Amino acid sequence: MAKINGNEIRPGYVIEHDGGLWVAVRTNTVKPGKGGAYNQVELKNLINGTKLNERFRSAETVEQIRLDLKDFSFLYEQDDALVFMDTQSYEQLELNKDFVGDRAAFLQDGMMVTVQLYEERPIGISLPDQVTLTITEADPVVKGQTAAASYKPAVLKNGIRVLVPPFIGAGERIIVDTNEITYVRRAD
Repeated sequence: MAKINGNEIRPGYVIEHDGGLWVAVRTNTVKPGKGGAYNQVELKNLINGTKLNERFRSAETVEQIRLDLKDFSFLYEQDDALVFMDTQSYEQLELNKDFVGDRAAFLQDGMMVTVQLYEERPIGISLPDQVTLTITEADPVVKGQTAAASYKPAVLKNGIRVLVPPFIGAGERIIVDTNEITYVRRAD
């Protein structure tokens, strides 16, 4: 852990502030005409997700936290728990579905994920940015809607709904962005 000045905080930095762990979402350096410059930082609590706007002057110091990143392989789902295996030590880690959130639907057997740990306690998880899934249902194409870019709803194998171009049909494999939950392109 290293101490940094308040004006050195950048987006993505994890800091200890008011007894909690916070990640800097957005920063803005403000230099008012009167008074000293400060860094306006939007913080998000890593534990409960609350947001906070805070001003840090250059004279203030904060503790920058280094998170451990470990690679895990998704094994299976059991009730409300998701079971992962550490690829180095082969130890298993159980996480609640709520911890992963809506993106839990994208987990596939053997999928590699990165878990962020603080003092051996998981506080975040990163899935691959894109996954390949099969479409189970797709609405038929409506003729005459080719003048403008039009998308139609489709249901993926995992039950998630996405908008796809009209030429995509049921049974086709597509690549989906797991962060935005949007269609990227057809799978090869």
